[in-house]
Amino acid sequence: MAKRVASHGSDRAGRLVLGLRAGLAALLMVALAGCATQVRHHGYAPDDRALAEVDVGRHSRDDVADLVGRPGSTGLMRDSGWYYVASKREHFAYRAPVETDREVVAISFDQGGRVSNIERFGLENGEVVALSRRVTDSQITGTTLIAQIFRNIGNFTAGQFF
Repeated sequence: MAKRVASHGSDRAGRLVLGLRAGLAALLMVALAGCATQVRHHGYAPDDRALAEVDVGRHSRDDVADLVGRPGSTGLMRDSGWYYVASKREHFAYRAPVETDREVVAISFDQGGRVSNIERFGLENGEVVALSRRVTDSQITGTTLIAQIFRNIGNFTAGQFF
């Protein structure tokens, strides 16, 4: 019986198949890792322990800044309040991000600059506010001065000049 000698080409083909399988497995693991939910935290809202140090009627804006920090937003009416906003958004694969948690801490001040109220709101208290934007359309984009002049020839009446 003759012994069969393994050819050099079959070893190379076996290594190539193993390399392809390993590459495919690595690609599959990377693709699955990309599908994991990513959680992103935005903003800052002080916790109850930090807010317990703020006394209503006693502390001023400077005291609040020292105790819990300065906010990201303030009230529009002469700094009537400070607003701390923290949110949590989850991103999953190709889908749009979804806000899963929001917390707003509102600290109001009286005319003398003392804390008058501390409130905390969650996502369940929020509403979607539709913002409107008023933009005047000039309708002259892409039109040269000469084209505008020729377009207006004949659009005048004698009464407009007198």
